[in-house]
Amino acid sequence: KIMYIKLIQPKMHRRPMDTDIKSRMSPPLGLYTIANMFRSEHRISVENENIQDIAFNDSPDIVGISVNVDSLPRAIAIAAEFRRQGIPVVAGGILITTARSFIPDDAFDVLCVGAAEGTWSQIIHDMENNCLKKEYRCRHDITGKDIVAPAYDMMKKSDYLYCNIIHTSRGCPFRCDFCYNSSPERRYVYREIDDVMKEVKACKCRHVMFIDDNFIGNLKWTRQLLTELKANKIKWNAAVSINVASIPGLLDEMKESGCQGLFIGFESIHPESISNVHKVQNDVNGYEHAIAEIHKRGIMINASFVFGLDCDTKETFSATVDWIVRNKIETVTSHILTPYPGTVIYDRMKEQGRILTSDLGLYDTAHVVIQPRNMTPEELYEGYLSVYRNVYSFRNIMRRMPKSVEQIPAYLAFNFLYRKWGRFTDWLCKKITYERVGYWAEKVSNYM
Repeated sequence: KIMYIKLIQPKMHRRPMDTDIKSRMSPPLGLYTIANMFRSEHRISVENENIQDIAFNDSPDIVGISVNVDSLPRAIAIAAEFRRQGIPVVAGGILITTARSFIPDDAFDVLCVGAAEGTWSQIIHDMENNCLKKEYRCRHDITGKDIVAPAYDMMKKSDYLYCNIIHTSRGCPFRCDFCYNSSPERRYVYREIDDVMKEVKACKCRHVMFIDDNFIGNLKWTRQLLTELKANKIKWNAAVSINVASIPGLLDEMKESGCQGLFIGFESIHPESISNVHKVQNDVNGYEHAIAEIHKRGIMINASFVFGLDCDTKETFSATVDWIVRNKIETVTSHILTPYPGTVIYDRMKEQGRILTSDLGLYDTAHVVIQPRNMTPEELYEGYLSVYRNVYSFRNIMRRMPKSVEQIPAYLAFNFLYRKWGRFTDWLCKKITYERVGYWAEKVSNYM
C-alpha cells in the first residue's frame, strides 16, 4: 500500500536581531533525509511552517514532526490537530533524542529516539501492519555507511537562501556542558567520503557550506576529505573547534582546498568560564595567536559567544566587544546561556535552583531562563543585545574590516546586508526570491 507521509518543520521563534532570513537560510536536512528514505515507495511532502502554512486537511496516513527545544510547544499544538483527525504523529529531532523524559506522554503517538536511519524504517513497517509502538530507538550505533543523503531535488530552492548545505558528520567528539552533544544519547559519526563528494557534486555549485558540529572531529578523515575537495576546486565554509590552529599544516590544507570561513565557538574570553563548562579544546590564552594564524591564511572567522556563564559580569559585554574589534573578528554570533534539557548544565542549574522557567518555548538562546551568578536577568538580556548593537555599529564594522582585499566584498555583504540592514535584505528576498539573493551572495563569495 502506498502511504502519504507528511513531514513538518514547526515555525521557529525569531530572535530580536534576526529577520525572516534566519528561518529561510537553509532547508531542514533531517526531514529531507527521511523523505529520501521512502520517496520511491510512498508519497512524501515536506512542509516548513517558517515558509508556508501547514495543510491540516489533506489526510496524510502518518505525520512526522521535527522537534527542537524551543519549538516543542508549537509541535505539540500541530500534533493535536492531526491526532484529533485520527492521524498518528511521530516526533523526532534533537529534543526527543537528548531529553526523552521531558516530553509529555500524551503529546505524540510515537517518539523517535536517535537517528532516522535506525528508526523510521521500523516505524513505517509497523504503520503498514497496524502495530505502531509508543517509542522507537536505534538498535545499534549508526555508522557513516548508514547515513542517507537528503532529497536535494525535492527542495524548493526559491524558498531558501542556500540549498548547498551538507552534513559530513553528526555529533561532536567533545562534550561541553552547555551543548546538546553532552547528552549520552548523542554519538559522533562521520560519513563515507565518497558519499560526501556525491552530495558536493549534486549541489552543482562552486560554494558549499558544511554544517557539521565539528568539521575536524576526526583528523585523519578530515584530511582525506580536504584532498578530495582540493581536486574538485570548490569553495567552502565549516564549523570547527579552536584547536584547528594548533594542528600542524591543517590550516594550510584547508586554505588550499577552498576554505573561505570558519565558525568557531570561542564562547568566552575568560579562562574560568571556559573551564567551568569543560570546553577542554579551548585555551583562552591561545585565542589571539589562533586568530592571527587563521587570518594569515585569508580565512574569515564567525565567532560564537555565550553570555551568562558563571564568571560573567556586567563588564563582560563591553570587554568582549573591545576584544572582537581589536582582533578584527569578521562576524559574531551571540547566545544567552541556555540549559537545554538533557545537558550537563541543565542538571547543574536545576540542582542549584537557578532555572527560572520551564517554558521550553523560551529556550532559544535569546531569552534569559536562568538566574545568572553575577548580574540580574535584566542586565544579562540588555548586555546580550548591546553586543549585537555595538559589534554591528557602522563604526565597528569599519574598524573590523579585513586586511585582505579579497575578503572585503563578502565581509561587507554579511555585516551590512544581513546584520545591519537585514530588514531591507529580507524585503528584497521576498520581492525577488531568497534563491536569487543567495545566488548573488554566493557570487560575491566566489570572488574571494
